[in-house]
Amino acid sequence: MDRKKHRYCVIMCGGIGSRFWPYSRTRLPKQFIDFLGTGRTLLQMSFDRISRVIPPENILIITNERYASLVSEQLPEVQKENVLLEPARRNTAPCIAWAAWHIAARDANSSMIVTPADHVITRENIFEESVLNGFQFVENNNALLTLGIKPHSPETGYGYIQIGEPIPGTCANKVKTFTEKPDLEMAKVFLATGEFFWNSGIFMWSTKTIQEAMRAYVPDIAGVFDSTAPETYLSIEKENEFIASVFPSCVNISIDYSVMEKANNVYVETVNFGWNDLGTWSALFDLSPKNSENNVTQNCSVMAYNSHGNIFAVRGEKLVVVDGLENYIVADADNVLLICPKEREQKIKQMVNDARLKFGEKYE
Repeated sequence: MDRKKHRYCVIMCGGIGSRFWPYSRTRLPKQFIDFLGTGRTLLQMSFDRISRVIPPENILIITNERYASLVSEQLPEVQKENVLLEPARRNTAPCIAWAAWHIAARDANSSMIVTPADHVITRENIFEESVLNGFQFVENNNALLTLGIKPHSPETGYGYIQIGEPIPGTCANKVKTFTEKPDLEMAKVFLATGEFFWNSGIFMWSTKTIQEAMRAYVPDIAGVFDSTAPETYLSIEKENEFIASVFPSCVNISIDYSVMEKANNVYVETVNFGWNDLGTWSALFDLSPKNSENNVTQNCSVMAYNSHGNIFAVRGEKLVVVDGLENYIVADADNVLLICPKEREQKIKQMVNDARLKFGEKYE
């Protein structure tokens, strides 16, 4: 059997990316934006990267139905039946369940990688090798595999995976524990032990294995997708009608909480391929080239006096002039101007919520 033909990728791109507000908005989330100035959006870069190891006809995009036109515009090469449109946001567990049941109906011998659309990976050759090693592992073992990133700092915005014993002759270690977003002191301890890796949110498994796990640990979600004949997933019209009727009632829960932290067949492949989830303005600052004052300018004109460590992202022809600004985010997009210290950027999500409560959807 030619394994390559049975390998699939699911790119999840339904999030709003509110921590990148005001650039990332409900109508145009960050995965559809060319943040790095490469001429390709984050979604397009994800597709380009994975198409080196997965046949393009086996790459699925799953997103909210309001972004259907954006997906077709940015990835015209993706077949219509490979774009799964969620009628409601229900986190990663229902999203992954739908994709798994859809793929299983097409190919009983399938294995899959699930990846978010908004990651940046700089060492693509190492990424390719890691994915191929991961497929070999999950195709030969009843395993749920996650990719763990070698940490270089005590980040508090990531989940951590503690590795256990290595599995002889494979790329994987058994997982000891998962820890969600520790405080700074705990993150420092994790870093010092050498046993903890960042949870990348990239997963690999056979479709049979993930279906079995979801039936065991989230039977309410599995039951939803088991409630129709496999043939339903082979017809766009029937599938969309079925999903519209059942998906909004699915529990809103992540695959981490619902399955990965409960199952006993969870493994990690530790990797170091230049990963960044580009989740915050500071992450973009770290990735971007800086001038002699350690400032970053994103496609805008800036005159900065006595100012250091800032990121300026301003759309249009507006000139930004600042004096005495240290370590700030200055982001101007459409009808919102954000000025926020980088050290307080975790509050941006709350700012978006506050703006919604005060002004409705005008500034989302």
